[in-house]
Amino acid sequence: MDGENANRIGVAILGSTGSVGRQVLDVIDALPDRFRVVALAARGRSPLFQQQVSRYRPEVAAVADQEGPDLIGAGALVTSTEGLVAAATHPEVDIVVVATSGHDAISPTIRAIELGKTIALANKETLVCAGEIIMPLAAASKTVIRPVDSEHSAIWQAIGTSSPDEISRLLLTASGGPFRTMSMAEMAGVTARQALAHPTWSMGGKITVDSATLMNKGLEVIEAHWLFGMPYDKIDVVVHPDSVVHSIVEFVDGSQIAQLGLPDMRVPIQYALTYPERLPRQGKRLDLATIGALRFEQPDEDRFPALRLARQAGLAGGTYPTVLSAADDEAVAAFLEDVIAFTDVAGIVSDVLDRHTPSGPLTLDAICAADQWARGTARDIIDSLPRS
Repeated sequence: MDGENANRIGVAILGSTGSVGRQVLDVIDALPDRFRVVALAARGRSPLFQQQVSRYRPEVAAVADQEGPDLIGAGALVTSTEGLVAAATHPEVDIVVVATSGHDAISPTIRAIELGKTIALANKETLVCAGEIIMPLAAASKTVIRPVDSEHSAIWQAIGTSSPDEISRLLLTASGGPFRTMSMAEMAGVTARQALAHPTWSMGGKITVDSATLMNKGLEVIEAHWLFGMPYDKIDVVVHPDSVVHSIVEFVDGSQIAQLGLPDMRVPIQYALTYPERLPRQGKRLDLATIGALRFEQPDEDRFPALRLARQAGLAGGTYPTVLSAADDEAVAAFLEDVIAFTDVAGIVSDVLDRHTPSGPLTLDAICAADQWARGTARDIIDSLPRS
């Protein structure tokens, strides 16, 4: 490593072409003297990925597909599932930003933790499915997991140096999505295009639909349980349509500390990369006088049962959260393809959970097996539904 690079923090971005990955690169572009891109990983050899590789010239470029056009500019090209591991474990990587979607991020995250690398975590499935494995491993390796999601970053910032016995509960805020005020009958007729029109955040398709069903918030409850070591009965959700308060920590003396800001993922991304420092950044600032008022509501789990399903799966533990996540993947994909109705998503997930019988201790093999079983079972249920 030359002298210039030795003074910069090496970053690997798993999922560099996704919404979070692109914003991570925005933050790195704004802090060129602080960070350098060592590894980039994406699902395929898209024109965007080629542009990223050409611009940042990483030591490693990783793609899932084994065949396709050459990528110009990378020190090494690694394909298949080993690509994510190669990117996460490169010796010049200091921080691994886990911004992929899905379960493929679990193994490279574990390998990076074993090497003592800092994890900036934006992937939900990693802790939802494998928190029982990952958090003890991180503690044993003295590895820091820095949350990137705005809600978990808010809790992390609000907790500060407080000890767990000083915390009464965590309150995760949810925008409520575009169908917050709709009846069940109205939601039965919504289209994929309507579901993808999130009122405040710009996100990928899957997470946007999960936000509309509140499954995304349910998955965040499971994540918060593992990240902060809080029991489920001390993690609540409150609907906050303004998306200004990103989450709240309530302490045993009754005081509450909230983290506020405009909905911009680059803020928690930058904090995760620069922690414990706060560095200046350009951009519009929150003006509370202009907003005038902030709204809060209780979530309606009758109209949005995914939130209840996620909490139940988290409490059940083992492979139940994996089944929840995988079944939701399949149901959301079917909805986006106009195969099922929006209101069918939670029902399919519930049916798959009801059919699941876990076996043995939680291992990576058990997670993979549960994932495959849940996907197959969800597809069978989807195929059996009557077509209108």
